[in-house]
Amino acid sequence: MTDAIGTEIHLDSSFQEAVDKVRSALKDQGFGVLTSIDVKEAFKEKIGKDFRPYVILGACNPHLAYTALSEVPEVGLML
Repeated sequence: MTDAIGTEIHLDSSFQEAVDKVRSALKDQGFGVLTSIDVKEAFKEKIGKDFRPYVILGACNPHLAYTALSEVPEVGLML
């Protein structure tokens, strides 16, 4: 067993509805989704393996990113 490395929330909705809710919540907080990686699809295409629904959203708040990068350019490695 591993230690938790994130936050887990269980929703009474479909996977896609949950993704849509996250996108909406991000937008409400000033974030845009710059990238969306469908891990299930990528695994199937690249290595022929089935996987559960899993999406990685690359979210960014331009104002926060600008401030952070202006102060410490290397922070881009973590964005």
